Amino acid sequence: MNNKVIFILSGIGVAIGLTAAYFSGVEKKPLPPVFNPAPNPYAQGIFANGMVESLQNSGENINIYPEVTGVVSQILVTEGQAVSKGTPLLTLDDSVQKATTLQLKAQADAALVMLEELKHQPRKEVLEVSKAQMLVAKANLLSAQVQLDKQKMSFALNPQSVSRDTLDNQLNAVKVAEANFQLAARQYELTKAGAWHYDIETQQKQYQIQYQNYMAANALLEKYTLKARSDGVILAISAAVGSYLSPQGVYGSYTQDMHPVLVMGSVADQLAVRCYIDEILVPKLPATAKMQAKMFIRGTNTSVPLAFVRIQPYISPKIQLSNQKTERVDVRVLPILFRIEKPADLNVYPGQLVDVYVGEK
Repeated sequence: MNNKVIFILSGIGVAIGLTAAYFSGVEKKPLPPVFNPAPNPYAQGIFANGMVESLQNSGENINIYPEVTGVVSQILVTEGQAVSKGTPLLTLDDSVQKATTLQLKAQADAALVMLEELKHQPRKEVLEVSKAQMLVAKANLLSAQVQLDKQKMSFALNPQSVSRDTLDNQLNAVKVAEANFQLAARQYELTKAGAWHYDIETQQKQYQIQYQNYMAANALLEKYTLKARSDGVILAISAAVGSYLSPQGVYGSYTQDMHPVLVMGSVADQLAVRCYIDEILVPKLPATAKMQAKMFIRGTNTSVPLAFVRIQPYISPKIQLSNQKTERVDVRVLPILFRIEKPADLNVYPGQLVDVYVGEK
């Protein structure tokens, strides 16, 4: 009985093993791809990674950094908004700089008032006082001289009528009165002549210094408002009200590095693709007159023809587009810029990664 059970169980085990071996040997059909890989549309096409960006006459997107440090007090634009050159984009708290500017302006105004005062000397009232002082001194001199003449005449008639000491004192009084008159006369002439030209020139320099200090402070005050330096579209805003900004930009909480405060591009319907050709493939590039390219949108079967714009004639180290600060490989690339002939129903945005094939017409 036991042998029979063992035989049956052995047969079942063999059948299970054969069945498992059969099914494991059957080749499984691969799942169909979600989208077809980008095909090479050219006979000798060169593949390149590309990134969509706004079309610029030179350079790339416009990264805006503040020239001063401060806390964001107001954001005046939104992402995707078209702006013209000179449009205020963002303001920083400028209370301290504004107070400093007003103080320097007050100092410059005070220096200007003092300069005008020197230029308009002599003041009529001051000149009249100086003239009156001169006339008083002249009258005192005449009075002292009359007293001296009387005493001399009395002494000549009767030497006992006036003492020699009194006569000497009166003579000295005349000399003092004459000196006072000469001093008052010179003071009158000095007042009448007005301010010395050296004093005016010195005050002119002082005013210019104060005014330049004010202008410098006012220019610095204007930098607390970030403005658009060209026509374009706001692509990204990295700051928020209350964020602390420095000339290095704004600190990214997630990436833990510094970012530009705002990024601007050209008008929305002008897009370009910057593709990077490996240096070993550069000799195989066709002439620019014959160069054409096609862009493939990742994750779709959509392709878009590209129009050649220019070559950036500088081969630089290749940086992985997904993380420009940390990923670098030992390959150098040549950037080539193409313009997108964008269909109306195509959703493409700056910063988007695409596959590019470069070929010959």
